[in-house]
Amino acid sequence: MQKILKLLIPALLAVVGLVLVPAAMANMGAEEANESIDPDYVAGKKALESQDWKKAIELLSKAMKTVSNNSEAHNLLGYAYRKTGNLEASFAQYDQALKLDPANRHAHEYIGEAYLLTNNLPKAEQHLAELQRLCSPIPCEEYKELKLAVDAFRKAKK
Repeated sequence: MQKILKLLIPALLAVVGLVLVPAAMANMGAEEANESIDPDYVAGKKALESQDWKKAIELLSKAMKTVSNNSEAHNLLGYAYRKTGNLEASFAQYDQALKLDPANRHAHEYIGEAYLLTNNLPKAEQHLAELQRLCSPIPCEEYKELKLAVDAFRKAKK
């Protein structure tokens, strides 16, 4: 019996490792697979990092001529619009990002945060639930960030 257990335990650990490690790696925020090398896109991302929202909008809008099918480009443009207070344009970009890639975790987080800015808690919670689904079994950063924002919103409304 002990011989069987000595053989069975390492085999079970190997199987668990094969299942859980890829799931955990998927939620660790790896670089996007559809990252563009378009110069306007790259410069737009740098403008975002510098919090130069207007420059980011200008560059990312220009980049849309070549990256209009890139979900993350739409997401970043939506983010820049949100930071300038243009929520209508922001929602349009997030919607396009999610249309191109329904599993875009960044877009779910950011559109959820935008919904909180419009006091639309139910819509924010829908995107939080989608992130919970996408980021199982190990919660991803996008889920954690939106959860914090939703919890803070609820607390502020009490």
